[in-house]
Amino acid sequence: MSRLRGLAHEGARYLGASALALAVDSGTFIGLHRLADLDYRIAAPIGFSLGLATIYALSIRWVFGHRRLKDVRAEFVLFAALGLVGLVLNQAIITIGMEFLNLSDWMSKIASAGVVFCFNFGSRKLLLFTRY
Repeated sequence: MSRLRGLAHEGARYLGASALALAVDSGTFIGLHRLADLDYRIAAPIGFSLGLATIYALSIRWVFGHRRLKDVRAEFVLFAALGLVGLVLNQAIITIGMEFLNLSDWMSKIASAGVVFCFNFGSRKLLLFTRY
């Protein structure tokens, strides 16, 4: 039962950290796309990268209680690699939403955020932030 509570606690913190990272990501994406008139295929990965940096910093300092890897560089590389998988999901969902479903940029981003959140929390928790 205490493991479940710990997971729920980390999940809630990750949700809060993800909300901040999503604000950085989405604000950058929408700002670059709408205000700077940058193509969404360029704006999306820029926003995603800034969100990735935000969530990593919060994950190691505030969200997770255990770190599996001792080598911080290896940890970041794996964290970023999982983020790249998330980026591919992000790009695919935004493209499908905007190009095939005729959704607005922000509706496509909301759909992407839900899927990418679940993937990122689950994969990072299992691979990086659990005890052996």
